[in-house]
Amino acid sequence: MPSLPAAEFAQRRHQLMEQMSSNSIAILPTSPVCNRNNSVDYAYRPNSDFYYLSGFDEPEAVLVLIPGREHGQYILFCRERDPARELWDGLRAGQEGAIRDFYADDAFPISDIDEILPGLLEGRDRVYYSVGKNLVFDQQLMDWVNTIRSKARLGASPPKEFVMLDHLLHDMRLYKSAAEVAQMQHACDISARAHIRAMQAARPSIYEYQLEAELDYEFRKSGAHFSAYSSIVAGGSNACILHYINNNQPVQDGELVLIDAGCEINCYASDITRTFPVNGRFSPEQKALYEIVLEANLAAIDCVQPERHWNEPHEASVRVITAGLVRLGLLHGDVDALIAAEAYRDFYMHRAGHWLGLDVHDVGDYKVGGQWRVLEPGMCLTIEPGIYVAQDNLNVDARWRGIGIRIEDNVVVTQHGHHVLTHGVPKTVDEIEALMQR
Repeated sequence: MPSLPAAEFAQRRHQLMEQMSSNSIAILPTSPVCNRNNSVDYAYRPNSDFYYLSGFDEPEAVLVLIPGREHGQYILFCRERDPARELWDGLRAGQEGAIRDFYADDAFPISDIDEILPGLLEGRDRVYYSVGKNLVFDQQLMDWVNTIRSKARLGASPPKEFVMLDHLLHDMRLYKSAAEVAQMQHACDISARAHIRAMQAARPSIYEYQLEAELDYEFRKSGAHFSAYSSIVAGGSNACILHYINNNQPVQDGELVLIDAGCEINCYASDITRTFPVNGRFSPEQKALYEIVLEANLAAIDCVQPERHWNEPHEASVRVITAGLVRLGLLHGDVDALIAAEAYRDFYMHRAGHWLGLDVHDVGDYKVGGQWRVLEPGMCLTIEPGIYVAQDNLNVDARWRGIGIRIEDNVVVTQHGHHVLTHGVPKTVDEIEALMQR
């Protein structure tokens, strides 16, 4: 599936510049290449903010926006074409490609940035830049400012003010366009097939990493070069470790497997969790807890509506889970009192979800003016309630211990309700058992 159309990136840049003050400049470097060990680097992935505005996925690049600049408002510094390096590392866009394919108004070699960018900074009233995200570039930027300051007696004027770019840009990223939702749907469809593949491959004594391999195969086969995050494949009591990624233990007959995994397409993430019995049949205790989590998942999804606030899905999931735990005898007392005392946190210690987009834990404020943010069309979030009964929880009967369950879906707020992007993965007890029996 191709990336987003160039016109969408252009519209984003225009929207950002509309919010910038006069005589200002925005500077945004992409991510640096990260070394894995010795001569081996990690697979490269661009900075999400940089990619959001440019669609440019090469390293060693800096985006500059200057509203009202006579010779073009969008400048891209990037690597030059170099046949010798391209023989080893692959083709580069170069300055010609930056203009032709990525619609930069002007493009310069990244090697010339020390000579060119100080002149673009000089005399600006405001610089929009995200301090602290790239310490090497932070120092480089300060060196340019100090160079300008050193020429003050000659009439040079350094920038008057620095403003964090994050606030403007991250609020924009919170609202997904139809094209962005289509990318995320594609990622979710691939991830759904991967989860189904893992369910069908499961059998007693299989190793967690073997199930992870099934996920990775489906991701790569379907064109997703990256997982959106490190896959969690947790058998038995490992499922009670929220971010378990060792994935190196066998799953024994009678245990559940919790898989939290999603791929990334054109930098857009998916994030799905399903929990299933490795032998294809839920035990009575597993089924009882699972159906509480499923009820909480569905109740929380029902709260994803325009004009409802961000915390309502979490509140709904807390009430369902607390009431369910009381019903099963894992908690004792009045449901409202238990919620007020947060007694449920021994079993449900995380929130019901997070924003989703170019980052798996995507940007955007959850509160505005101290109040929970109101949901609006285009926002995308996860819904992921869970119950985790620790192996060493001596306050409950032994038959419940070591069971960890989470069910996670990706949901987009629409004009009149919501749309579940991850409906392609079974999640009822009957559906899962039927799938695994096939």
